[in-house]
Amino acid sequence: MRFNVVSSFAAGILLASSICGAVYFTEDPVVSKAAAKPTKTEQKTVAQPTETEMKDQLLAAGYVVQPKAEYDKTLEAAKKAASTASTATNGSQKIAYRSVISVTQGMTSIDVGKMLVKAKIVPDAFKFSKDVERKGVEKNLRPGTFVVDTQMTYDQIIATIFKK
Repeated sequence: MRFNVVSSFAAGILLASSICGAVYFTEDPVVSKAAAKPTKTEQKTVAQPTETEMKDQLLAAGYVVQPKAEYDKTLEAAKKAASTASTATNGSQKIAYRSVISVTQGMTSIDVGKMLVKAKIVPDAFKFSKDVERKGVEKNLRPGTFVVDTQMTYDQIIATIFKK
């Protein structure tokens, strides 16, 4: 490009922006053309359904409708039943969890410990990784899918997931 063409283009841009700026700053900002038309506001009233109509609609939709006093009685009865059931089963049974753990390439013993904590197999991921380090098998993690449960000891879980 020649210098005359570039300078002519720049002069044109400068002239156009000067005109736009002059129009922008000289126009009265208070007067707005959009506010010239008055707006009409319409108020619609929506009829509220009565209590029986609401109950009928809820029952038709499959909901259970009951007064608060009746709900509170049902809730208290459920709490009493749950507390008596928990005291009866508290000493007689221990909950056992079984989980399928998928170990992928690049995971560490801490990652495996976190998965075991999430599955409620072990209580502490850090303690599990320390046991793995104590056995010296932290570098022998086998990728694959393993089934573990709460009946297994730490040694059995480690032997299942890690190579010796």
